[in-house]
Amino acid sequence: MDDSAQQTRPARSPGRAVGRVLGIPVRLNPSMLLLALLVTVVYGGYVEAELGLAGPFAYAVGLGFVACLLGSVLLHELGHALTARRYGIGVRGITLELLGGYTEMDRDAPTPRVDALVSLAGPAVSLVLGALGSAAAYALPDRTVAGQIAFQLAVSNVLVAVFNVLPGLPLDGGRALRAGLWALLKDRNRATEAAAWAGRGIAVLTALAVLTLYRLNLLTVFGLVFILLVVFTLWQGAGQSMRLARMTRRFPLVDLGRLARPLFAVPSGMPLAEAHRRAGAAGRAADVLAVADAGGRVVALVDAAAAAAVPAARRPWVSVDTVARDLQRVPTLPLGLTGEQVVRAVQAHPGAQYVVTSGEDVVGVLRVADLAELLEPRRAARRTAPN
Repeated sequence: MDDSAQQTRPARSPGRAVGRVLGIPVRLNPSMLLLALLVTVVYGGYVEAELGLAGPFAYAVGLGFVACLLGSVLLHELGHALTARRYGIGVRGITLELLGGYTEMDRDAPTPRVDALVSLAGPAVSLVLGALGSAAAYALPDRTVAGQIAFQLAVSNVLVAVFNVLPGLPLDGGRALRAGLWALLKDRNRATEAAAWAGRGIAVLTALAVLTLYRLNLLTVFGLVFILLVVFTLWQGAGQSMRLARMTRRFPLVDLGRLARPLFAVPSGMPLAEAHRRAGAAGRAADVLAVADAGGRVVALVDAAAAAAVPAARRPWVSVDTVARDLQRVPTLPLGLTGEQVVRAVQAHPGAQYVVTSGEDVVGVLRVADLAELLEPRRAARRTAPN
């Protein structure tokens, strides 16, 4: 399954860099190794049984088939990436993972037409690969290693293309559906939510279909587990699309001037307990503790998590400096950024807090928890609700 529809993937591991293709970084998620092992074993056993090759040679063929599959997935993703670049959308990289891969772009498509073209470019590449594989399988002798690999590549690429054009996010067809709804409704976020609900509907129908096939003995246990894993990933991806659409709708509410917490500066060397006492006495307990030098210039921010981890009995003897982070090492956000720009900056430089500046002046600190509460109030309410 390809789910390159999603551009923002905070929950995913980026994977290990393995090189560049046409200047685009390519990464390999560790989950891909599990798929490589499964396909090698399953296809190697098939080759051993059907073509009569000895075990080591059969599994070597299985490994070669894995390499061909990886190449097919990479070409599919390059279809997305090169089309995006053609329309001025930067590409951060391609990641290959357990159920396919995804292309990470630095911004959304500017128009429904571009969104549709970028999304359908991948399935188009897979269809071309399927046609080439079919021609090769037809031309090569039957019951040969080359002929079998060509046939399997043809089938897998056609299946990938057909499945990916189903109209539901996070599939490529879901992006095309979103593009059409976006053009019709003039609201990208409403279109995204509708396409995501369609994706969940496809997940449910696919699960029912695969369970029926299994009960009719038309599908193996391996096939059942694999497709149900695809269904689960599809359901999760659709949910993430809904979540991102709801967050994007609230981007205009992001105002750094209002979100930034003011600083409560204390002298360098002050005990942590005394710093907390002074902030509380001044009614500034919710402010961000900062460390100032002898000239009164803020030079560091106290890490709230590190400070909270210090036992209460030790706080009178622990200096604020020991739980502070140098100001130069904290990411900076200038006042005036739009909500989307703030979120993009936070994604590019993940952290717990960000210095908010106006020119050379520090006006406060944005805590990522405050930003998350603004963008996802329902999620924040669930986290803080009593059990």
